Amino acid sequence: MTETAELAPPITLTARAARQIAKIIDGEGEGAMLRVAVQGGGCSGFQYGFTLDDSKQDDDLVLERDGVTVLIDAVSVNYLAGSEIDYTDDLIGSAFKINNPNATSSCGCGTSFSV
Repeated sequence: MTETAELAPPITLTARAARQIAKIIDGEGEGAMLRVAVQGGGCSGFQYGFTLDDSKQDDDLVLERDGVTVLIDAVSVNYLAGSEIDYTDDLIGSAFKINNPNATSSCGCGTSFSV
């Protein structure tokens, strides 16, 4: 974990998100983890990326809850400091949602943001 990540507000994972991650990685094989990253692009400047990964990097932040692991790279940690990773399932669809206090604006779909 980087020094910046150690000083930043924590990134949390809700129980609802952990349950959905468990469903996704079930059957993916031993050691499957969800990787969350902030990438350039999207209609607001940055976008969230979600991928499955089976290897942890030395500078990854590791979040664990209810038997699942989420990895966040050191650069993304700075953009996600203080965020909550949640999962919503409502009439308009289901998706992971990041409640990010650093985002000054976001697009209508909630997958991109600006700081």
